[in-house]
Amino acid sequence: MRTTTEVVDRFNRAFIDREPEMLDDIVDDDCVMESVQPAPVGERVEGRDACLLFWKTLVEDTATQFQPQEVIIADDRATIRWQYRFGAGENDWVEGVNLMRVRDGRIVEALGYSKTTGDLPLATD
Repeated sequence: MRTTTEVVDRFNRAFIDREPEMLDDIVDDDCVMESVQPAPVGERVEGRDACLLFWKTLVEDTATQFQPQEVIIADDRATIRWQYRFGAGENDWVEGVNLMRVRDGRIVEALGYSKTTGDLPLATD
């Protein structure tokens, strides 16, 4: 069984290396995620298939780039501070954080928050 550190590292590597299949065995059937938008609470996505579809769509979007800045692990919890670039312009990026929870080597919760007042052009739009 993977540790929280191993699961979160694999999650981040999937985005960095653009390898969506790395997500397949680290997302729980009961996974719940909340995206960074729409404000104030974000879109709620429930279930393994729906979460995988959301994340894989982002991983495969070559017009964007997700870059972890800092990862903090505390038992079954992880905080990922990240930068998301969605264009080539000087201001085409946003910073944010994901609060993750891992159980039995799989992601069961992922809550996303960002520093933005407007909409981000996400691959799922």
